[in-house]
Order: sequence, then C-alpha cells, then structure tokens
Amino acid sequence: MKPAPFDYVAPETVEAACLLLAEAGGGAAVLAGGQTLMPLLALRMNQPFIIVDLNHIAALKGAARTDTGIRVGAMTRQNEGLASQLLADELPVLVRALSHVGHHQTRNRGTIGGSIALGEPAAEMPATAIALGASIEIASPRGVRRVPAEDFYTGPYMTVLEQDELVTAIHYPAWPKNHFCLFREIAQRPGDFALVGIVGALVVEAGKITRVGLAWFGMGPMPIKARQAEAALLGQNFASLDIAGIAELAIADTAPFDDHHASAEYRRTVGRRVFAGLLSGLLDQKEAA
Repeated sequence: MKPAPFDYVAPETVEAACLLLAEAGGGAAVLAGGQTLMPLLALRMNQPFIIVDLNHIAALKGAARTDTGIRVGAMTRQNEGLASQLLADELPVLVRALSHVGHHQTRNRGTIGGSIALGEPAAEMPATAIALGASIEIASPRGVRRVPAEDFYTGPYMTVLEQDELVTAIHYPAWPKNHFCLFREIAQRPGDFALVGIVGALVVEAGKITRVGLAWFGMGPMPIKARQAEAALLGQNFASLDIAGIAELAIADTAPFDDHHASAEYRRTVGRRVFAGLLSGLLDQKEAA
C-alpha cells in the first residue's frame, strides 16, 4: 500500500515544530528516525494530514554533561549513542541497552528520543530511562517541562504528551564511576523485541548497597519499575543478599501476559531466573575485584 496524502514541513527550531503541532490539533505526525512511522504510513494505520520532520533541528541532537548528569538530545541516533565515549564512560548500561535496539541498519536512523516517545512496552530505551531515574524534557508553545520517566508512560504506547508537545531530550542523572550495570533480555532472535528484559544499575559502598534502579521490559503493558526489589536491596549487605527472595519481589511488580510468543508463566519463570542470575553474577564480579 501507499501512504495517504499529507503535507510535509521540516522546521529548523523546536519552537516552530511545536507551533506546527499546535496548529494541527492532533492531525500531525512527528518524523524522527521513521523506523516506526514509515511502516504505519505505508499500511495507512496512521493517516496524518501533515508530517513534521525533526531532522533539521540541531538543538535536538547530541549528548552533553550537565550540572546533574547527562542530557541526550531526542534526535541523537542510536548508533551515535553507541559510539559516544561520554555515554560509555558515564552511562555504560545505556550503551549496553542501545546495542540490543533493533539492528545496525535501523540504529543508523532510529533515535533515542523516538524510542522513548513511542513507549513500546518491550523496548529497551523506555525501561532504561526508568531504571536510571531519567527525566523527559518536553517542549510546547507554553514552554518546557520535565517529567520523571517513571511517570511518563500511562499505558501501552500511551504517554503524558499533549498534542502540541514534543520530547526534546532525556536527562539521565549522574551515577558513580564504579557502579554495577545490570542488563539482560531474552528474545526469539537478535533485534526482536524482548520476551523478557531487565535493566538497571547498582552502587555498593563499604559493602552496602547505597543506590539502585531497576526496570522490566516485555513484562507488562508498559515498562515497569521494580520498586519492591529496589526497596529490598537498598541498604543491604551486598555479600549476603537473599537472591531468591529478592527475585520473587522483582517479579511481583510485573504484569506479564500471554501472547503468541510466550505465556505469562514463561515470562515470570524466566524473569525470576534471569534476575537471580544477574545478582549472582554481580556477587562473583565483586569478589573477583
């Protein structure tokens, strides 16, 4: 099939893009990397009367340090993130997660902000933002606001974005240089969406866990913060963790479902084992150090 007719505009500023979205009154589609939008247009599952192309807005590109962490522009390509020494040094789990997003070819066009804004429940970027305690920078004709990533998603492919709002950046808080990274996903093939995925970071100081962030993907209708496991880990002696018990708490926050790829019970069983295996691996890593 071919897309339905539409107008095309390529603004050069965030302000101009937001005004276009406001004038469209919900009839616009935003073009970032296009990896999701283009197939939807071709199938006529999305029929906007105007497409707002963000690729000419320089302010939306690149990663930089801030006073509190790292700001990643929404139009930063996924492969640019993978190649960033800044992100590798400061947010290694983000780079690890990026390496599992789609395929090399799609990462050349796909953007970090586009994945965040889409909110695919089984995707890596939304869950990583939640796990690391990121906030989403949002612009509109009314100004700029920031929303914690854990509050950004309201349901499957649903966010707090209004019709005239645009994700402009993701702000990741600083994590200590010696923090531990947690990432594992189970998928049918490399590049597929995860059947089960867990991502997070953990800080150990003087043998105690002083900071932790964890989130699931592919385990419910949207990315899910593992609140009970975080609370159980915080303040614990790292060398004497009740790994099985904490894995049960981690699974308790999920809401997996049956589909043609896997059952809810499979997801719970695998998720429990994956989480326990990650913690065991961290203990071995700490002892080896």
